[in-house]
Amino acid sequence: MIELINITIKDLFNPVFYINHGGLWIVLFIIFAETGLMIGFFLPGDSLLFVSGIYSHMLVQSFLHIGLGSDFLEVILLFFLISVSGVLGNELGYWFGRKTGPVLYKRKDTILFKKKHLYQARDFYVKHGGIAVVIARFLPILRTFAPVVAGIVKMEKKKFFRYNIMGSTAWVFTVLMAGHYLEKLFLSTFAFDLRKHLFVIVIFIVLITTVPVIYKLLFRKK
Repeated sequence: MIELINITIKDLFNPVFYINHGGLWIVLFIIFAETGLMIGFFLPGDSLLFVSGIYSHMLVQSFLHIGLGSDFLEVILLFFLISVSGVLGNELGYWFGRKTGPVLYKRKDTILFKKKHLYQARDFYVKHGGIAVVIARFLPILRTFAPVVAGIVKMEKKKFFRYNIMGSTAWVFTVLMAGHYLEKLFLSTFAFDLRKHLFVIVIFIVLITTVPVIYKLLFRKK
């Protein structure tokens, strides 16, 4: 059990903290929350996936209480479970968007809800169409609100579900496998242990995923 009194702000943005204290269950919840609860835009989705790839054996073993005896099977199981969690999160966001619709645009800003993010996701969706559901998976903030906007504009359910699966599997596969196999590559080829430099890696991932989004939002044409 996590002792809340010992949690710091730094811990909340540290993927290893979640893995060490909640295992695979907390990873699945965070991926679900980031794409389905509309308050998860601040959660470390990309960096958490990357670090989960590095700790895939530990996550699977703690989840099943046994090892599968195959590194490949363990990472594939992790990929499947996290992808499903991402799909379910998006479906919840889509359902919420269809049910609430325009009401969200009248809602006042709170600490966890910012209406400007909703407008940004709507503009992104209008510009890119259905493929925005896939593209948004790779973009922090936008991936939280894209399914909600798809629901608001009443995108056809089967079409959304198809793009949802494509986006979730592509995102999870790319980032998770990158963490899993880059860690092995660097260790075997350069004797460089990524686990000892996770803080720098997480900062780097945050920068390369958020800076383009921030730049686009700040310097987009009026």
